[in-house]
Amino acid sequence: MATHKVLLLLCQGTELLEAAAFYDVLGWSGTYGSESVQVVTASSNLQVTCTFGMRVLADLRLSEVDPAQFDALAIPGGFERFGFYEEAYSPPVQSLIAQFVALRKPVASICVGALPLAKTGALVGRRATTYHLLEGRRRQQLADLGACVVDESLVQDGPFITSTSPATATEVALRLLAELTGTENARTVRHLMGFGDAAA
Repeated sequence: MATHKVLLLLCQGTELLEAAAFYDVLGWSGTYGSESVQVVTASSNLQVTCTFGMRVLADLRLSEVDPAQFDALAIPGGFERFGFYEEAYSPPVQSLIAQFVALRKPVASICVGALPLAKTGALVGRRATTYHLLEGRRRQQLADLGACVVDESLVQDGPFITSTSPATATEVALRLLAELTGTENARTVRHLMGFGDAAA
């Protein structure tokens, strides 16, 4: 069984539901799917305080990450009031994302996770989306960063996956799984997780 490695970026203020969707869906592939996916978490500091205060421990510090050793990057969104943008826009995080972009690795983001990706310049001229409520403020920020914002819940343009809200978390994770292991495996995992038989 082939093994893929995905780096799951955990910034301070990360939305736990979005991070968990990546971890869980990709984990199911190794147990019940055709290919194993190892998820490795990384943050600036090993302890991450997520939205609403739940704390988790990352596997690696950003300084320990070699993007060449990974097949993809996953970026959950987060809340401004819990410090998400302060860290997501910081030079170490921006440098890490830019390295994955330069290596042409798939980068999957959920909700406002698209904004730190866009801040690297990766989405200039590309179709993308982000959080659609709050009077469209986040979408305007995405447009200001050069993206062609479209009103769809999940958008893929080349290696980049973006989405609108926490409600899309599982779909984004399944799309990334399809990118790494094939559509049939993603369909199998979708079915076994009880999400129905729609195409991944």
